[in-house]
Amino acid sequence: MKVDAPLPTDLDTAAEQAVSLEDAGYAGAWTAEIKNDPFLPLALATGPTRRIELGTSIAVAFARNPMLVANIGHDLQRHSHGRFVLGLGSQVKAHVTRRFSMEWSRPAARMREFIAATRAIWASWQDGSRLDFRGDFYSHTLMTPMFDPGPNPYGTPKVFLAGVGELMTEVAGEVCDGFFCHGFTTERYLREVTLPALERGRARSGRRREDFEISGPAFVVTGTTEEEMAASAAATRSQIAFYGSTPAYRGVLDLHGWGELGDELHAMSKDGRWAEMGDAVDDEVLDAFAVVAEPSRLAAGLQERYGDVIDRIMFYAPYRADPDTWLPVLAELSDG
Repeated sequence: MKVDAPLPTDLDTAAEQAVSLEDAGYAGAWTAEIKNDPFLPLALATGPTRRIELGTSIAVAFARNPMLVANIGHDLQRHSHGRFVLGLGSQVKAHVTRRFSMEWSRPAARMREFIAATRAIWASWQDGSRLDFRGDFYSHTLMTPMFDPGPNPYGTPKVFLAGVGELMTEVAGEVCDGFFCHGFTTERYLREVTLPALERGRARSGRRREDFEISGPAFVVTGTTEEEMAASAAATRSQIAFYGSTPAYRGVLDLHGWGELGDELHAMSKDGRWAEMGDAVDDEVLDAFAVVAEPSRLAAGLQERYGDVIDRIMFYAPYRADPDTWLPVLAELSDG
């Protein structure tokens, strides 16, 4: 199993942090589009690193257009000597329309076309074919020599896609090289909903499972004292509650018969009661979403839960923890 780590988006420290992660033995370093641009830190990280994969987990596709993403992907793939992974996600409608002021419609179909358009642009640069992509959402029919960067000596980047719902997950299986499970995913949802949806998508395109990677950011609750465990659990409950308040992720709760919890969390979020929401996540819900264990038992717990279905994993710890906490877990999982 590959073990990845988040790469902070602080431009002052991104390069140094990437080197530290590479030296520690992580397979990949991923940025997230939260408060900062996800691509700029990777540009800084490519120079001083040599082995570690560098990618976005995720960049918001619908905040951009395929030509912009194709340019960025081409440059980072070349600058990293073939180590860049373009990880995309749709975000939810409210953020796309109200935060980014962009269009929202039929997200799964739009994402399929977005990725197809991006690949068509890359293909025109790689083999010199005429750019003539015409779709329902995107049209790219102009590429003059002045704007053509030419073939990338390292090929085109891999494309990963994040999803929760079945339609978006099927798109990932059909047109992508990998899939990001959302942090708000239980083992049961992964096995009963996500994996079958990915298989349906791969069946449509003839993609093989062995050529496809599944990446899972796994909630972990850990600590060396009762106080640390309690603090870790409280922070993780709050993060689970935040995701659970989002109607787009309701299907995960419904599968477990926890739909009323989703209603409660959504109502609390509308009232601005963010600080109280974590209290609604009981031990049963926490255990379904997170591996709760002392550091020495974390690797075994993660391997038991995800070892036969996840190709790469990242520790999702929404609390402050000593980075050295993860090193023995990293070593054990990477050797497994």
